[in-house]
Amino acid sequence: RLAVVLQVLYLMFNEGYTASGGDVPIRGELTAEAIRLARVLHAALPGQAEVAGLLALLLLTEARRPARTDDDGWLVPLDRQDRSRWDAGMVAEGIDLLGRTLGTAPAGPYQLQAAIAAVHDEAAAAGQTDWPQILALYDVLEAVAPSPVVTLNRAVAVAMVHGPLAGLAVLGTLAADERLTHSHRLVAVRAYLQELAGRRDEARQDYLAASRGTLNTAERRYLRIKAAELSA
Repeated sequence: RLAVVLQVLYLMFNEGYTASGGDVPIRGELTAEAIRLARVLHAALPGQAEVAGLLALLLLTEARRPARTDDDGWLVPLDRQDRSRWDAGMVAEGIDLLGRTLGTAPAGPYQLQAAIAAVHDEAAAAGQTDWPQILALYDVLEAVAPSPVVTLNRAVAVAMVHGPLAGLAVLGTLAADERLTHSHRLVAVRAYLQELAGRRDEARQDYLAASRGTLNTAERRYLRIKAAELSA
């Protein structure tokens, strides 16, 4: 039942990293507990590549948490974060763990997601992100563990490499996917790509629609601000 344990730890971490509801955007006690349990699991099963991959993924993602909100508690998107606030120790630990794991077994979804996180974390600035490498990793991830969330994230990578219209075309393949019916994520990503494409009115409408779909107060506020910026 190892796969189930890994999934539970991953879901616990995600709920802490982006709370699904309430006034607090991040629940640090959940991310910390998920990492603690992942360390315990890795110590018990050091030869399991996907266990190491999950721990690396959690560390590389958690490293950015200090920069995800500003001093007033407002959410800060990845491309605008002050990377000097990222936890360099966690980044180094995650990359080292991943480096010792990749190639020892067929790459699974957690190892591939950790590799994507590592590419983001190794970029000194948002403009230096190696998007072609990220897209290549998402292509592999989509083949290994296809899911609408993977396709959603891949659409952003496609947009960064081939342009926002190409990314929107990928999103179009998810329009009828019932697994995303009750999620605001698809609309939020579409808003972002519409904005990149210069479609201000469409982006504004999608940001507003996405804001109505989230139960997290901080996230709703961020999406409404994005819509207001496009109205200016």
